[in-house]
Parts: sequence; C-alpha cells; structure tokens
Amino acid sequence: MSQLEPLIADLALILICAGVMMLLFKRLKQPLVLGYIVAGFMASPNMPYMPSVTDMHGIHIWSEIGVIFLLFALGLEFSFKKILKMGAAPIIAAVIIIIGMMYVGSLTGYLFGWSDMDCIYLGGMLAMSSTTIIFKAFDDMGLRQKHFAGLVLSVLIIEDILAIVLMVMLSTLAVSKEFEGTQMLLSLLQLGFFLVLWFVVGIYLIPLFLKKVRGLMNDETMLITALALCFGMVVFASAVGFSAAFGAFVMGSILSETVEAQKIEHLVSPVKNLFGAIFFVSVGMMVDVALIVEYIVPILCIIIAIMLGQTIFSTGAFLISGQPLKTAMQCSFSLTQIGEFAFILATLGTSLHVTSDFLYPIVVAVSVFTTFTTPYMIRLAEPAYHVVARILPKSWMQRLEQRQAVQQTERPETDEMHQLWRSEFKNYVMILLVNIVLCLAVIALMYYYGAPLIMEFLPEPWSGVAIAAVTLFICAPFIWALMRQGGESDNVNRLWEEGSYILRIKISALGLLRIAIGAAIIAYIIGNTLPKSGMLGIFAVIAITFFIFISRRAERRSTRLTKTFTENLNERDNEQ
Repeated sequence: MSQLEPLIADLALILICAGVMMLLFKRLKQPLVLGYIVAGFMASPNMPYMPSVTDMHGIHIWSEIGVIFLLFALGLEFSFKKILKMGAAPIIAAVIIIIGMMYVGSLTGYLFGWSDMDCIYLGGMLAMSSTTIIFKAFDDMGLRQKHFAGLVLSVLIIEDILAIVLMVMLSTLAVSKEFEGTQMLLSLLQLGFFLVLWFVVGIYLIPLFLKKVRGLMNDETMLITALALCFGMVVFASAVGFSAAFGAFVMGSILSETVEAQKIEHLVSPVKNLFGAIFFVSVGMMVDVALIVEYIVPILCIIIAIMLGQTIFSTGAFLISGQPLKTAMQCSFSLTQIGEFAFILATLGTSLHVTSDFLYPIVVAVSVFTTFTTPYMIRLAEPAYHVVARILPKSWMQRLEQRQAVQQTERPETDEMHQLWRSEFKNYVMILLVNIVLCLAVIALMYYYGAPLIMEFLPEPWSGVAIAAVTLFICAPFIWALMRQGGESDNVNRLWEEGSYILRIKISALGLLRIAIGAAIIAYIIGNTLPKSGMLGIFAVIAITFFIFISRRAERRSTRLTKTFTENLNERDNEQ
C-alpha cells in the first residue's frame, strides 16, 4: 500500500483543486476548461504556497489516458461519414491553414534569430490547433451542434491525420537534414492503407459482433466492451507507428455507425470527464512563472502570431472552400490556439536533440494562454463579423454571404451525363481503393502468419502452391469486386447507351484498368509463392483472372460481403 500512497495523494489533490475551481468557474459562468488549468497551476510544484503533486510521471500517464478518452468521445460523435458529407471544404481549409501557419511560425522564429530547426519545428507546432481544447470548449458552451462547429471539428480531424505525416517529415529532416520525398510518400500510403483497412474491417466485424452479444449486454458489459475495443485499437495503432489518440478516434468513429453509439457515448461520458479533467489539470501544471517572465517577449509575439495568423489564414481558407464570411470567421476564431500536438512535437525535437531547450517552455506558456483565450475568441467571432460587415462595401458583403447559395445553384441541369459519370467514377475509385487494401491486407497476413505455418507441414514446391491457393481463395471476392463490381449497374448502362463516344471510351478504359489491377494482384501472389513458374506462371495468371472474372461463387461471396458492410454502415441511420 505504501507504493500507492503518493499516487493516491496526488489524485486527491488534483480532484480537490479541480472540484473547487470547477464550482467557482461554473458560478462565474466561465468555461470549465479554464478552471482545470488554474487548478493544475495550484497543484503544481511551481506554486510554492500550496501542496503539490509528487509523482509527475503518474500524472502524465493519466493525462495521456484523458486524451484517449476525449478523442474516443469525439469519434463517437463525429464519424467519417459526416466528413464525407461535408465534401472538400474541410480538406481545402485544413491544407491552406497548415501551410499558412507553418510559414507564420517559421517567420516568427527567424525574426528572433533562432536556428533553422527551431523555426521549422515552431512552424509545425503553430500549424495544428487543439482538438481536445476546442471540443471541450464547444461542449461547455453548448455549440457542438452548430454548423460552424461541425466544420471546425472536420478541419481538426484532418489536421490530426496530417499531423502524423508532418511528424514523420520532421523526424526525417532531423536525421538526414533534408526532406525525403520517398519517406513522406510511404508515410502517406501507410496512413491511407491503415485508415481504409481499419474502417472497412471495423464496420464489417464490430456491428456483427455486437449483434451476436446484444442479449448479454447491460450497462456494465457494454462499457467494458467499448473500452476494450477502444484500447485494443490504441495498442494496434501504436504498434504500427501512429499515435494512441488517433487509434482511439478511429475506434470511436467506427462505433459511431452502430446503433449502440448513443448508449456507449452516455456510458463513457463520466470516465471521459474524469480523465479529461486530469489532462487539462496536467496542462496547467506545466505553467512556470519564472520561465514565462524570462521569455515573455517571444511568448507574446508567438501569441500575436497565432491570433492574427489563424484569424487571417483560416478566414481566407474557409472563404476559398466556399463558406460565407460569418461562418468563416466563426471557424477561424475557434482555431486560435495550440495544444497537445505542439507538446508532442516539442518533445520529439528535444529527444532528437535538434531544437533548443527554451522552445518547450515557450510552447507550454503559449498553449496555456491560448487555451484560456479560446472560449473568449469563439464568443468574439460574431461581434468581429458585425464590425467587418460595417467596414466592407455592401457589394462585397453580398458576394461573400451568397457564395454558398450560388455554388449550390450553379450546377447546370443540361450536363446530366457528365454529373452521372463523375458519380460513377467516384464509386469506381472507392471500389478499387477498398478492395486493393483488403487484398494487400490478406496477402500480408498470409505471408507473415499463414505461410510459416503451412511450410511446417508441406515441403517445397507444395507449400508454395498451398500458400498461393489459400491466398487466392480468400482474395477471390475482393478481386472479383475489383474487376466487376458496379460495372453493370443501371447508371453505367445508361451512360453507355445515352452518353457520348468519349464516355464510352472512358468506361471501356476503366474496365480494362480494373481487370489489369486484378491480374496484377494475382500475378504478385503467384510470383511470390512460385518464383520459378516462368511461362506456366503467366498462363496461370491469365487462367485464374478469367476464372475469377466469370466465377459465380466469387460474385456471390463479394455480393454478400458488400451487402453486410452496407447494412452495417447504414444501420444507425435506418434505426432512427
């Protein structure tokens, strides 16, 4: 028991401080997240007049768990389907914001005469707003259901995804002192591969599992099952090189498509609130008044750079993506802070010994200050909009406010065939992407786990034949879908019959490309299991491709899998 006493005492101190500050800030009608940060400062070793925590390592672990629960809850409320429904606007906005803020951060560092690596890392830290802080602020202020809040959260999710690529890029730069385009491309491909794989497999398997055990589910078993799935994905995501919080978000987004999502969200909420509070308290503990005084000028300049940079670049980014001025300003004023990613990146730079020691405390101070100001900046957006509306000419305001309506009515009705082709082309791309990922996943699992097992029981060349046969059997429905799914739909037939000669060429070329991709996957499987097959291997590839192309069994398996996936994906919408 003696080993647990410091940890229990620290937890007691944290919760007492958090409880007092929470009640005080609730009484003052201020966001609770600010009270948690004040509580963290009060309980930290930097506050000499109060009892302080003794086990900072334990607090750090609890705060990481808090981030996991916050991102899991975010995923439960904001699925990938919602991002897709919002179209390209969040993607366009996120890319512009990241590029613009990286430039602002780097320029700020250069003005202080810092090293190149300090400037580049500072730009990366300023490029990503805090998902957890904004999510908590929206929650406290009752804004989560607003349209602009949905856009902001979409941008934040895309930023979290791009943050992984940025971390790999900066790590490579730190080691090699130059950008490795190949490494960055591989990181992007790896990210896309695992995102598609997790989402497709998760949507297929998890709802089926929940249906099977539905009769055994009460509040207790549902909570434990949901947390088991969450932390299982956290472990898997960490094992393949992604952040734990990202894995939690992915599992939350998968569970958000199930009929149990609302119940899971309700059950997880108290646990999320507890560990989320510990996370924000831990942020407050990093406030060091002495360091703030020492670096007050850089801190103030970086804060101003964030405020001005985010409001200008983000407003412009959302305007470019098609949002009206009021929505664009509400979104941009919500993004004026840095958070957990800045800490991760600062830690990365310190561990690689490429950034200066002063950068971390500066970033902490900036993060705490911008966390304080986030709720007030969100509230300031609408008054600022009215000021801008009075200053800008009326003709400009009319154009800016009517952008969305104009974009929605500008699509010509006469170009129906073109719109139909674009819709079918998107379907084809999705079919190709999903089934290629599934085939590659099956091949990887067979070669890493199945092949060694088969080779223990069968000698060469029979082991190679068995590995190829089993892999092809499992991949057959996915390869069939690659080559044929959607190729005989009503829309495709209409395009062929009523479309122009050019459209027919496009449909034919796409059909041949699909067959070629399916044949290439078959050739890869045969070539890696029977490397000396020669002309016999070429004949085998052609024969197997043709067999799968006309196979009724592969068609039935593919149709059954697709139907189950579609039903699971739309299960929650159908229940409502």
